[in-house]
Amino acid sequence: MSLATSAREGSGLPAAAPETVEEAAGLMANLPAGSDRIRIRGGGSHRGIGYPVASDVVLSTSRLDRVVAWEPDDLTVVVEAGVLVEELEQMLASKGQTALLPEQPGTGTVGGAIATATSGWRRHRYGPIRDRVLELTLVSSDGRIVTAGGRVVKNVTGYDIPRLATGSLGAMGLIARVCLKLWPVPQASATVPVESPEEALEVAFRPLAVLETREGAAVFLGGTHEEVVGQAAALGAEPVAGLNWPSHPSGAIRFSVRTPPSSLRGIVDRLDPAWTYLAQFGVGEATVAADEADFGELDELRRRAESLGGALVMLDAPAAVVGAFDPWGTPPPSIEIQRRVVNLFDPGRRINRGILPGRI
Repeated sequence: MSLATSAREGSGLPAAAPETVEEAAGLMANLPAGSDRIRIRGGGSHRGIGYPVASDVVLSTSRLDRVVAWEPDDLTVVVEAGVLVEELEQMLASKGQTALLPEQPGTGTVGGAIATATSGWRRHRYGPIRDRVLELTLVSSDGRIVTAGGRVVKNVTGYDIPRLATGSLGAMGLIARVCLKLWPVPQASATVPVESPEEALEVAFRPLAVLETREGAAVFLGGTHEEVVGQAAALGAEPVAGLNWPSHPSGAIRFSVRTPPSSLRGIVDRLDPAWTYLAQFGVGEATVAADEADFGELDELRRRAESLGGALVMLDAPAAVVGAFDPWGTPPPSIEIQRRVVNLFDPGRRINRGILPGRI
């Protein structure tokens, strides 16, 4: 595919949508010098994260949308980056399985979830998304196709590329294809409203999630029927069958506050009453939304989070806010190590250049 025959996206930039991994590699390898800054676009649900990216061409994963292999007996699935999270989970559910991807993904793609390390609300029980990426195929900016990891047993020597690429926002290259570890869907599930998330965490055994919003808190349970009934009884509340996930907070400004789990209540109590939020207790993250926010309030909240070893990261905001309030905050101590690793995979920094902390 050449840029001359590809479409143009809404910004007016040339946009290419390769159909195969090899086509994507050839496209990136043959971009002319001087007009070869690449922005990767998936479903668009994470476009507000990071610093604004200057680019000459947009590479869309919309046609990298195949399920390459599904092995239900081995609990693995191999998919291309453009597969929609919602469609993949619907397919897996037909055999009682799940990839534990974000629960309300909207237009989100598998590649986008991995590039942003969006783990979903069941992280409390199953861990972060990086733990479920068994194998990953990356296309570097100079057209190299690199596959690392293993579909059955993960043996790592040298760089653990799947973990490095997870959360890299495409800075190491195009995440083109992944093999994900699957889990059986619990036999029974329930949502149990509770007064105190902290007390519920002391009672419930390995809940899927413990979430709180302005409307209240709930424990999300999964397991055998007997386990769910027993845990609901221990929590002292009437369960509602199924997992009744809350909606994502919505507003013109959205950000995530991340802290040690034990410090999350202190952060939640500092939130402006006009803001909506969804707090993941036991994980240590609150997603917050507001129609408007004072920079002084945001600065104070960021300083508090960072003093606890956490961070405040912008997820989406108008251009005026992005220009006035740093989307990442203080770069981590490992910033120079991250810079060197990224430069190994993208020596000219052609893909999503400057999007990461420290403007990597």
